[in-house]
Amino acid sequence: EVQLVESGGGLVQAGGSLRLSCAASGFPFDDYAIGWFRQAPGKEREAVSCIASTDGSTAYAESVKGRFTISSDNAKNTVYLQMNSLKPEDSAIYYCALYMGTITTWSWRVAAAYGSWGQGTQVTVSS
Repeated sequence: EVQLVESGGGLVQAGGSLRLSCAASGFPFDDYAIGWFRQAPGKEREAVSCIASTDGSTAYAESVKGRFTISSDNAKNTVYLQMNSLKPEDSAIYYCALYMGTITTWSWRVAAAYGSWGQGTQVTVSS
């Protein structure tokens, strides 16, 4: 059974940093990707970042480029999202999700393409 468990959310002031973690288990696939999405109240879920297992290639939403960094520790089966220079508009529930197969430059943004999701972790940035 696939399990994805997020942690690291919290309350931070604008300009501060947080590091989210996504601990993944239960899937015997070599070709997959882990994506981070976020959803603020009253808004649609949006893709934030993604990392591919095969070559470690990454993708970012324009709104977080230069501020967020995604990385993975394969030995720990954990993906991280380092978030710096946080803004109030970054406040949302952050979810990690599993994409099985080869991710593409367009499919990483599509929430429906991901088969498994974590429970989410709340990030609140105060102004």
